[in-house]
Amino acid sequence: MHTIYIFGLGPSHLGEIPKQVYDTVIQQEKIYLRTMEHPAAQELAAEGLEIQSFDAIYEKYDEAFEQVYPAIVEEILELAKSGDVYYGVPGHPSVAEKSVQLLLEADVETKIIGGKSFIDDLFAAVKVDPIEGFQLVDAFDLNADKLFPGNHLIIMQVFHSFIAGDVKLSLMDIYPDDHEICIVDAAGSEEEKTSWIPLFELDYFEDVHNLRSVYVPPLKRDEAVASFATTQSYLDDIFGENGDVWAKEQSGLELLNYIQEELDELKEAYANDDIDNVIEEIGDLLMQILYQTAVGEKEDLFSLEEVLTGVNQKIRRRHPHVFDGVEANTIEEVDALWQKIKAQERQDKE
Repeated sequence: MHTIYIFGLGPSHLGEIPKQVYDTVIQQEKIYLRTMEHPAAQELAAEGLEIQSFDAIYEKYDEAFEQVYPAIVEEILELAKSGDVYYGVPGHPSVAEKSVQLLLEADVETKIIGGKSFIDDLFAAVKVDPIEGFQLVDAFDLNADKLFPGNHLIIMQVFHSFIAGDVKLSLMDIYPDDHEICIVDAAGSEEEKTSWIPLFELDYFEDVHNLRSVYVPPLKRDEAVASFATTQSYLDDIFGENGDVWAKEQSGLELLNYIQEELDELKEAYANDDIDNVIEEIGDLLMQILYQTAVGEKEDLFSLEEVLTGVNQKIRRRHPHVFDGVEANTIEEVDALWQKIKAQERQDKE
């Protein structure tokens, strides 16, 4: 197996590619590019360089996008059996490039020879210093549960309105519908364009933009009402030095009465089939549980992190049929599995 040299095409035009990378690439008899849908790719072709792209794979797996990158990698590995391969991707190879990640995991010699990411140009375009912290996510892998609304957020590959629609719905679980966001096209190039719009208008476009990203500004604490981090921050203030006098005087034992009270109210809400009230009472019950952890931290008995560690380990341990491929397809099989696991837990404690 020969060496696979991986380079970046930069964020836009050929002039954005570092000179050392350009000088190396232009000397090759043939290069392979993930896609020709990039200004620098077109300019390299115009200079007479022989190029083979993998755009046909995108067309082949048009309705199964998750198969695109593995298929590209498979072809590159096959090519490397007969000689060195120079493989180029948009931006920088080490920044949000799935095909490169798969190549690095493969049993083959690879060498990244450089490139330039779009990130610096994007932050310059929206006039933001990312020192407060930021997240970079791919539109195809966006998971609202993993977003931190207190950070700056960049979403890549929002190039089609269908994708933008899915992104919008995910973001609206966390951000206000009218939260101002910025669509950034071709950051750092002469064609750079920024459009500040409310979140609900994110998918109001029809054409395809291969160099389109979305910047989502952070929410202030009181705006991030769907964030558990906001809840933790409020509790820190309530039980802090200048916090709530009553709360700071309570013990975990004294607070148990309120847990029972909220539980009774939750039962009543279910009995009345009042879903709005169910939501409110679940919140009240959760608040009382968090009060317990806050008191535990105040008295140096235990922390919220210790409670979360225990519950996460227990969830993982007691669901091998979910996480580890253990067969349990009926309620009876699940119950038998649970009893076996709990018996082992009791034995381990003895």
